[in-house]
Amino acid sequence: MPSPDARESDPTLIGSVQRALRLVDIVANEPRPMPVKALVAASGLTPGTTYNLVRTLVHEGYLAREPDGLLLGDRFPAFLSGDAAHGVFLSRVRTALRGVTEELGATAYLSRYEDGEVHLVDIVDAVQNPRVELWVGLHSSAHATALGKQILAVLPEAERLDYVSRHPLAELTQHTISDRRVLLDQLARSRESVVDREEYAIGYTCVAVPVNAAGITASMAVSLPTDEVERADPALVQRLQRVAARLSMQLGADRLGQAGA
Repeated sequence: MPSPDARESDPTLIGSVQRALRLVDIVANEPRPMPVKALVAASGLTPGTTYNLVRTLVHEGYLAREPDGLLLGDRFPAFLSGDAAHGVFLSRVRTALRGVTEELGATAYLSRYEDGEVHLVDIVDAVQNPRVELWVGLHSSAHATALGKQILAVLPEAERLDYVSRHPLAELTQHTISDRRVLLDQLARSRESVVDREEYAIGYTCVAVPVNAAGITASMAVSLPTDEVERADPALVQRLQRVAARLSMQLGADRLGQAGA
């Protein structure tokens, strides 16, 4: 099989296009935003070439520049399959969270249930209300966070019981629910939205709503200082649900595109 350099030397091929596509492919397969310096190292291209190509790809909408790195842009096709679909997923999530942060002025989060565990996917900080300090990972604190509890609430009962049986309900604050029966009762009544009032961190209240598409169980949340919650928009939950519903539809369409590709 010819090497990339050999392929680029073929007079019928345009090397700059190949190099640009290589950069897009690398970003598409990353589960997190990719800094340009990391892209230089991963691609083997010179910094100058990489920066120039990235600038063009961002301008044309095939990549998007975020404070913590590059994502796939809005113009990139959403019918990818395999590992490359991670890039589309993250791009959709980041766009949705940024919209929430700008609209509500609150830091926005998204978590996902995968392989029997709850994972934090992405966070977008609000300048005036930065993120809650994540001093305990979501893997060990789903029971104490709106992000985690919202996912547990929509799981089939057998999966919910299995998850709770496998994870100790550590008391992270004096408000954390550590009694399994009390937690399961709350989860059974919380399919549409979940609130944690200082259960994970003193001084902060978080609100989460479900994000569901074919093969995807996730939750979207915002956090606010508890003393600001009463002053927050009373329609905050409904506005968060509208964004989550749009994201669910986009992710569902992406999954259909992947299946048909």
